[in-house]
Amino acid sequence: MIQTAEQLVIAVLTYKRPEDLLVVLPRLLDQARSVDLAATVLVVDNDPAGSARQTVEDYPSSLVKYVHEPRPGIAAARNRAIREAVSDSLLVFIDDDEVPSEQWLRHLLAQYRATAAAAVVGPVISEYAEPPEAWIQAGRFFDRRRLATGSLIDVAATNNLLLDMGKVHALGLAFDEKFGITGGSDTLFTRRLAQLGGTMVWCDEAVVVDRVPTGRLTRDWVLRRAFRSGNANVRVDVELAGSAPARAAARSRAFAAGSIRVAGGTVRVLGGLAGGSMSLRARGMRNIARGSGMLSGAAGYVYSEYRRN
Repeated sequence: MIQTAEQLVIAVLTYKRPEDLLVVLPRLLDQARSVDLAATVLVVDNDPAGSARQTVEDYPSSLVKYVHEPRPGIAAARNRAIREAVSDSLLVFIDDDEVPSEQWLRHLLAQYRATAAAAVVGPVISEYAEPPEAWIQAGRFFDRRRLATGSLIDVAATNNLLLDMGKVHALGLAFDEKFGITGGSDTLFTRRLAQLGGTMVWCDEAVVVDRVPTGRLTRDWVLRRAFRSGNANVRVDVELAGSAPARAAARSRAFAAGSIRVAGGTVRVLGGLAGGSMSLRARGMRNIARGSGMLSGAAGYVYSEYRRN
């Protein structure tokens, strides 16, 4: 199929990470120069103080653009990227703490051209500042999905995502800023995209590497992330349900599923203690944390992982 986009924007959202920007900007610029349509790099600074401005404006390339989005929350920054990208463009999201593989953008673009999809999604693999402790490895806390290229999917994050802005604008989609400091706005956005008939396809060759800092390699952090994931996913389910009766039903389903997950996790932990299995203990705790997040979401609690002081 023939793609009609005339330009491409690589959007990297940032919040007080100037060192990460210095690492990723030259790599994104190389990616922009590697494709056969006009491509630029857009840095959306979500720090109210605009701390990334000097880093970006000092960068020696006219292909790198800086915009300041002072409203707090990643959803506001994502929406600013959408507003900056015109309707005849492709918008590619990547995180500021990620590094793209050598042919990353070419692979995304090739899959888009082959399918004319509304979105193309690639895998994220983790690289650690230091080796994670055995318990975290046993719990597989940083494992992410890998699929065959061309697989159809119905949900994605924005850490490696290409969007056809013509299709996004036609569907009237934007990121819900109620999820700006809680996480989950990308889950809600892509699920809505799929519900409205937008095709999302997987491209397994378009790899980006997530550079995990030491501060995230703790049991406390990975369990809090599992809790947040469960909480946000239930809130997304409730948001998508629509009517009051449908929302009540979604909360009931989430309560049942969360209870089952907590119970199953408890059984795993006990089995791990009895049999000396670190894997069972760690995976059980992950299930308990995620299930607890689901239960809290079903009860209406909002966990704000990204709240700012």
